[in-house]
Amino acid sequence: MRLALIGDPVAHSLSPQLHRGFLAELRTSGVYETIRTPAGEGARVIEGLRAAGYRGVNVTTPLKEEAFAYCERHDDLARASGSVNTIVFERGLACGYNTDGAGALGAVRAAFERVDVGGLTVLILGAGPTARAATSALRDAGAVVVIWNRTRERAERIRKAHGVELWRAGMHVDAVLSTVSPHSSLEDDELRAAVLAAPVVLDANYAERATLGAILGRPVIDGGEMLRASARASFELFIRQHRVERGGL
Repeated sequence: MRLALIGDPVAHSLSPQLHRGFLAELRTSGVYETIRTPAGEGARVIEGLRAAGYRGVNVTTPLKEEAFAYCERHDDLARASGSVNTIVFERGLACGYNTDGAGALGAVRAAFERVDVGGLTVLILGAGPTARAATSALRDAGAVVVIWNRTRERAERIRKAHGVELWRAGMHVDAVLSTVSPHSSLEDDELRAAVLAAPVVLDANYAERATLGAILGRPVIDGGEMLRASARASFELFIRQHRVERGGL
């Protein structure tokens, strides 16, 4: 089973290690490669992998919206977020899925050591593909989601599309999930105070790209758990189709 990750950057990614571990668990042979792919090159690279017989592709920044445009079918979360982070080649079709929502939900559940996130108020920082997927998944799981973005118009689009609230000063939040880029500073003093006061803060970035804790000077959970939950959901899609085509289901 041939799998790959595309995006830019990819050298830091733990996805190869995770997926190779999943393959080993099932005693299934396969390879998982990383292919640095700059913005604008997504469709060309995906088409090449498809032609070469790859089972599936994981997609990271900045290609998730390009991957969405490439795919011929989409799951509900991909449609809701307008982005794809997992492509499975199913019977000649490129099928786009989004498991970032599963990752966000898994990370919040782990942070609170509870499966039911209903009633939790989660502030999501950012308005990109990961933020949109997390918004949809957490809202559907019963959390109260509020959105902040440096550009209010982008946050407003998420509010309208997903029926959530915009963050405003004085709001109580149980958790903050930051999807902003590494090294981003929170220059809004009221927002910074709210993030500092939150019981739980999660950074979707991980390893050396998880810089939010140092910027804030407070404990922050990095995106490792989010990645693991997302990667597991992706792998289950890959292996399911692999078994179907091998006559195992």
